[in-house]
Amino acid sequence: MKNEKKRELYWTWLSYEGWSLYMAATSRGLCFVGSQDQPWDELAQWASQRFPGSTLVRDDERLQPYVASLIEYLRGERESFDIALDVHGTPFQLAVWEALCQIPFGQTRTYSEIATQIQRPAAVRAVGAAIGANPVLIAVPCHRVIGKNGALTGYRGGMEMKEVLLQVEQVETRAQRRPLRA
Repeated sequence: MKNEKKRELYWTWLSYEGWSLYMAATSRGLCFVGSQDQPWDELAQWASQRFPGSTLVRDDERLQPYVASLIEYLRGERESFDIALDVHGTPFQLAVWEALCQIPFGQTRTYSEIATQIQRPAAVRAVGAAIGANPVLIAVPCHRVIGKNGALTGYRGGMEMKEVLLQVEQVETRAQRRPLRA
């Protein structure tokens, strides 16, 4: 994995109707969407690993288009994202993340289906690891991936966040429908 050094990472805090998460972008595009209600450390640790030596600069205005797109999605007004992304990973990770972006709104796929789609049918566990490394939650819709038996499986943002995102898309889940926070 290539690390770019000495870049500025611009960040903001999205707070909207129960949603609270950090977001970050480079001058090239959105590079990080954090987990629900996680502290600053989640973003700081990710940045130090992926962009060592970079400076984190709060810039709400620069990130406004990304925030607006996510809010439109959370309101049910957006089914796909056309924002610039600046994601870095191995060729395998990038192939998995691209496959995730091809899952239609309101639908799910299994890890096996993603592995088959990228022509690596035996790499189901590696697909799971690549999905877990997705730095841009929601915009790269890893929440749309479920277990082979239809069960909801792990999610970097937590299972409650995954359930609520699937509810936004009106995907039936085994969990009771509920707001993100009671």
